[in-house]
Amino acid sequence: MRIALGVEYDGHGYSGWQAQKEGVKTVQETLEQALSVVANEPVRVICAGRTDTGVHGAEQVVHFDIEVDRDDRSWVYGANANLPKDVCVLWATQVSEEFHARFSARRRRYQYVIFNRSVRPTFLAYRTTWEYRPLDEARMQQAANYLIGKHDFNAYRAVGCQAKSPVREVLSLNVTRKGQFVLVDIEANAFLHHMVRNIAGVLMEIGAGKREPEWARQILETCDRTKGGVTAQPFGLYLTGVSYDNEFKLPQVSHTSSIW
Repeated sequence: MRIALGVEYDGHGYSGWQAQKEGVKTVQETLEQALSVVANEPVRVICAGRTDTGVHGAEQVVHFDIEVDRDDRSWVYGANANLPKDVCVLWATQVSEEFHARFSARRRRYQYVIFNRSVRPTFLAYRTTWEYRPLDEARMQQAANYLIGKHDFNAYRAVGCQAKSPVREVLSLNVTRKGQFVLVDIEANAFLHHMVRNIAGVLMEIGAGKREPEWARQILETCDRTKGGVTAQPFGLYLTGVSYDNEFKLPQVSHTSSIW
């Protein structure tokens, strides 16, 4: 049978999602070890989207194939009993073989959280990205509007990105302020490596008054990563949700509003 899970994790302290060489702590390996205890056999999971070192997941979606019979409650509570406090299974459900956590996904959502004050944070240090310069969220939104739609985002992806095509469709990109927090919410059909962090880096330069809003469009039109801005830190980045067709009937947690 094929099982789908919703997974929440604090990415601080992990070398990203994807399992790597022995001795490197990753979210995937940690989750697989816990699920293997419940299944009493090795479990390998496939995720909706890999996250980098330090990036958090509010609702990552994974699937795995297994022959042993466990009910949904056993997968959730059994896995959580064997997981550290910074990783949690939110839900589990049996799905058809047509479901694929990555290839069946229609949309993905991220939120980038900027802590905007002159003095650095303490307990928020690895939950947000600190920006000491005052940010103008209206200027950032003006710049963000240039990036909405289907574009070649080559200038906004990592140099080492392995995606075959740089074309992605940004469905929404909103910049809001809540007190000292500036929130960048972005939804797209899919994302390139470092795409959100590179967009956030450009928007922060514009918000700080170092560049004009049109700079975001100018970078986009170059299709050249070397013409782009600095890649923002990973700490404030959260994968907030993944959308699938209703036919799969996933019991997903709603993250339509800010997680902050």
